[in-house]
Amino acid sequence: MGFVKNLVEQNVPGIYVLSLEIGKTIKEDVENSFFMNVNAQVELVCNILSKDKMLQTGYNAMGFSQGGQFLRAVAQRCPSPAMKNLISIGGQHQGIYGLPHCPGESSHICDWLREMLNLGAYRSLMQEHLVQAEYWHDPLNEELYRNKSIFLADINQERGVNGSYKENLMKLNKFVMVKFLKDSMVVPVDSEWFGFYKAGQAKDTYTLQESDLYHEDRLGLKVMDKAKKLEFLTVEGDHLQFSKEWFITKMIPYLK
Repeated sequence: MGFVKNLVEQNVPGIYVLSLEIGKTIKEDVENSFFMNVNAQVELVCNILSKDKMLQTGYNAMGFSQGGQFLRAVAQRCPSPAMKNLISIGGQHQGIYGLPHCPGESSHICDWLREMLNLGAYRSLMQEHLVQAEYWHDPLNEELYRNKSIFLADINQERGVNGSYKENLMKLNKFVMVKFLKDSMVVPVDSEWFGFYKAGQAKDTYTLQESDLYHEDRLGLKVMDKAKKLEFLTVEGDHLQFSKEWFITKMIPYLK
């Protein structure tokens, strides 16, 4: 994130960049990305943003990987200060079903994480304390996902429509979603554009425009799509693998 922060500052002179750290140290930030309840993380970020005097007239938000859907939750739940553009780089907006790789793949945390998700992602203990379980989306048991997911099912309005979530998201000028075409971490990769597996199996997928979420317009995405507020971009690389040139050409314009 330090590299990204510097890159933005170099290419947008005078810009103020806040890099969100969930914890007092880098070590805590990494641990919290696995073990801190996502709803608590979103609430923490909302408080940070509300107190930052530099952001009170509005700001652009950029989230990487799971940070993409976490910042979308911020946009939906915390309209003040106003988020102008939301850029999701490799975010999993319909969740994941599988975790073939994760940060620090060789570490014991990733092996343990896979075991816990396979054991029971929707158990209350897992949902409360395991970040990846909170956006685990089982297409073989959609009802269980809708009823037990404490984060993703909520922000995707699976149990009913919270009008403020929809209204707040629709206030965005642009919602930019970047998909990595050779992504080996996000399963299915279609989730980065709000697509997912068709119910009852884990092979064939649907697009955002084919989804119930879109046709029922629970988040206002259909209206936003018609108004050309949604941007769908691709990168040829693996998860979060992009060039400096690509970032400057494709991402910087949304920050100016």
